[in-house]
Amino acid sequence: MSEIKTHYRTCNICEAMCGIEVKYQGEEVISIKPDKEDPFSRGHICPKAVALQDFYQDPERLKKPLRKKGEGWEEISWVEAFDEIGAKMRQVQTQYGSDSVGIYLGNPNAHNFGNAIFLPQFFKALGSKSRFSSASADQLPHHVAANYMFGAGMAISVPDINRTDFMLIIGGNPVVSNGSMMSGAGMPGRIKDIQKRGGRVVVVDPRRTETAKIASDHYFIRPEKDALFLMAMIHTVIKEGQIKLGHLAEMIDGVEAVVSVAEHFSPETVSEAVGIMASDIRQLALDFANAPSAVCYGRMGVSTQSFGGLCQWLMLVLNILTGNFDREGGAMFPQPAFDLLRTVQPGKPSSYGRFESRVSDLPFFNGEFPIATLADEIETEGEGQIRAMFTIAGNPVLSAPNGDRLDKAFEQLDFMVSVDIYLNETTKHADIILPATTGLEVAHYDVFFNSFAVSNTAKYSSPLFEKKEYQKHDWEILKGLISALTGKPDNGITPQSILDDTLRSGHYKKQGMSLQRLLDNPHGVDLGPLQPCISERLRTGDGRIQLAPDIYLQDIPRLQAAINDDAEIKKQFPFDMISRRLVRNHNTWTHNSYRLIKGKNPVTLQLHSSDAKALGVEAGQTVIVRSATGQVDIEVEINDDIFPGVVSIPQGWGHNHKKTAMSVAAKQPGISINSLTDDRRVDPLTGNAAFNGTPVAIEVVEAEMTTLAI
Repeated sequence: MSEIKTHYRTCNICEAMCGIEVKYQGEEVISIKPDKEDPFSRGHICPKAVALQDFYQDPERLKKPLRKKGEGWEEISWVEAFDEIGAKMRQVQTQYGSDSVGIYLGNPNAHNFGNAIFLPQFFKALGSKSRFSSASADQLPHHVAANYMFGAGMAISVPDINRTDFMLIIGGNPVVSNGSMMSGAGMPGRIKDIQKRGGRVVVVDPRRTETAKIASDHYFIRPEKDALFLMAMIHTVIKEGQIKLGHLAEMIDGVEAVVSVAEHFSPETVSEAVGIMASDIRQLALDFANAPSAVCYGRMGVSTQSFGGLCQWLMLVLNILTGNFDREGGAMFPQPAFDLLRTVQPGKPSSYGRFESRVSDLPFFNGEFPIATLADEIETEGEGQIRAMFTIAGNPVLSAPNGDRLDKAFEQLDFMVSVDIYLNETTKHADIILPATTGLEVAHYDVFFNSFAVSNTAKYSSPLFEKKEYQKHDWEILKGLISALTGKPDNGITPQSILDDTLRSGHYKKQGMSLQRLLDNPHGVDLGPLQPCISERLRTGDGRIQLAPDIYLQDIPRLQAAINDDAEIKKQFPFDMISRRLVRNHNTWTHNSYRLIKGKNPVTLQLHSSDAKALGVEAGQTVIVRSATGQVDIEVEINDDIFPGVVSIPQGWGHNHKKTAMSVAAKQPGISINSLTDDRRVDPLTGNAAFNGTPVAIEVVEAEMTTLAI
């Protein structure tokens, strides 16, 4: 029997970049534990790390190309697959135009080293601007704000959580997410460290989340009222003379414009609408402004709503006005070794709004259209109609708004290709499925998430297991598709060669940064804490921060109108639905790990006891939740950690929790929140899907009849 060996790598399932220690014997994984010597994760991992082993060993995982044949599938060779794809896609584009072939990228692409390197070349080869991704169901408002204020969509600032004295978290749950758009493994410990050094953590959220339960304070807020709350905070900072621009004073434009618009949003004006007392809003604003250092951070709850664009802008404005930007303990820019800003020239024209979607007139940004309009583009006839699709590591039937509609739209495509390791709710529509290696079989470097990290580190993970002769890596599949579409041979470039060149020429070149240095340091290299660096991160043409871009000022009247609810909508749909994140689940792609989905069904409708009493329902009872686009039957969980009038269903779920994706693919999927979310509800400023705050009604199931309870 072979000896037991140890392999160190970064877990690439979520954004936390946890270092892991894998014990293995031959091709068998013995254990996955935290790497205590990893300088970034500091010995922390979450339960999801074990899924790397499960994916590697999963008998239902696809490893060879499949082609649809009748009601089933047949294995084909890679050569045959690429030849057929090239011929069919060229035929569609010749007949209907370049944009008749669409692309959808799922969340795993952001965690994939090879795809991060080669997807731009694939886009160029296809030549279609009909591109969509999970970004517009997630973090698009972050990038639009960074683009307009700092000159580049990837100029993202993150909380200096390791040194801050006051952290205000709005619509985020980093204890569970480990810091989405704020990569930082071990968030519970980092939050407790703030409190240990005498600091304060305040959570504002419609639900008393896992983060709120360990925070210093929690304030309930009504869904989609966060921008009003932030405006009232800014109003107070201004009225109380707490503007402190500090070292940024000579490089900011637009302060006067912010002062002008904030005048209309006093705490008293918005208090009833947001559900927080005016005196509490005012005191929070003063406490934030007067803390030795402070930072405001918000995530899914504020991004995936109809005011997501305004929310992300206003959080940056609050940090800047109070002197908590580009300084220790505030919001700061990481300085990654592989820098995505390296090729962005100052003053480069923004792609925002260069095009509008053909049917819904939603803005084009960062090379793509919002996912909320994909079904429109497939269903609506005319020039530019999408006739064929590539989906790459994504399951939009579950993860996109109104996924049931998208499920039907995919059925009418002329041709579809999915790059995926599973047969699931989306890939079942494909004509050809191309499965890649995954997890422990691939090399990894976090191209994206080092750009959002709470400290600067760099780490490269070599493959643990060699792929089989009949397998291909994701980047090899992309290169095969590029050759099939263009007729040009493989150029021989690898992700590793591009990584090495970029590391050698980057910010840490004087420190000898290279791929070889990372290979010599398998636990990773510590590059130090965040540092003030705004002068080198800004990409505006004049080198100045734009505090009040016109697109945000033009959206203020819509925010003012939101102070009053739409009575007709409330009458028909009296509840506001929000999502919630599960620590043992990541979006829609970890459900084939039995260890993550075993146990009690987590897919419940959380309902406040007062609402349950009014409805006449009890815990464990099944109810119908109905929205403007669909309905689901779901079990009730009575939980007073949620604001009255608000209900919650887990995000990203859909597979039957007792079955795998393969076995459920040919059947109806389980309960998906996106059977209820409305693809017509978007943030009009950014085009991001508005999942949170979806209006819903609840109907009680009684014996063989259904009665409307509210």
